Amino acid sequence: MTAKATPPPPTAAALPLEDEAEFRRWTPEEVIDLQLLPYRSARVLKEKCYRREVYHHLDGGRITFTVEDLRKENERTAVVPFAKTA
Repeated sequence: MTAKATPPPPTAAALPLEDEAEFRRWTPEEVIDLQLLPYRSARVLKEKCYRREVYHHLDGGRITFTVEDLRKENERTAVVPFAKTA
């Protein structure tokens, strides 16, 4: 078989990001590296997941995060400013 017989596989840059992000699963280490949640270490994030304090999935016993999990967690931890009284 020659290189001309089969086309190269599509690269990650060719995929639309909106569609890909909906199916993507991040590990706690990736969440910390990309600063997707307000935690500083993967260990703290994992411990919060073990105590079920953070939205997450257990895929085959491994902690993962979807876009929806990250949205829910960011909404849950959002600080709402209070209105000043006159």
